[in-house]
Amino acid sequence: MLRICFLSSLIVLAVLLGVALPASAQTIIDDWASIKAPPAPALTEVTADPKTTALLMLDFLKQNCAPNPRCIATLPKSAKLLAAARAKGVTVIYSLFPGPTIADTLPEVAPKGTEPVVTAFFNKFADPNLDKTLKDKGIKTVILIGSAANGAVLGTGTEAFFHHYETVIPVDGMSGKDAYVEQSVVYNFISAPVMGGKVVLTKIDMIKFQ
Repeated sequence: MLRICFLSSLIVLAVLLGVALPASAQTIIDDWASIKAPPAPALTEVTADPKTTALLMLDFLKQNCAPNPRCIATLPKSAKLLAAARAKGVTVIYSLFPGPTIADTLPEVAPKGTEPVVTAFFNKFADPNLDKTLKDKGIKTVILIGSAANGAVLGTGTEAFFHHYETVIPVDGMSGKDAYVEQSVVYNFISAPVMGGKVVLTKIDMIKFQ
């Protein structure tokens, strides 16, 4: 009772003296409109060893990529990277999510019949064949492109890092439904605990195979 009276007295005194009481904490929703994006990260030139590098072609499917103009816009450069990787003998692995088949891959980046395919939502390492294939081939570096940025790219890229692969993300080879999605994924790769700043962000024209 004495404590309650003491606190009440302090509140009355604060009001009489015009002292502001502590405001309740703002939430992200309250601050939403005032948030300013941080500076864009620097991109890195990449020289990859074809023998120890894999290119992961993530969900370039008619079900999710074809209806998205931002995904369609990535196809010319993605096809260029795919051709360069194949020419150098880089391991190429395709992914699907449950439902579609590999025949649903868009023709601009269609697989050859001999290239492995894994199936999972979001994190493609949920299909154990992905990690097994990478380890069997002695892969140390993975390059990830595809859709969606905040789905397969974010989930698989994060898991690749924590599987101790050097993880390379060409920002012009991934797509979200809008620019904010892509920006948020890039920011996650540069700021997340442990992983932040250790995933290599680049562009397709900045990648070379030895």
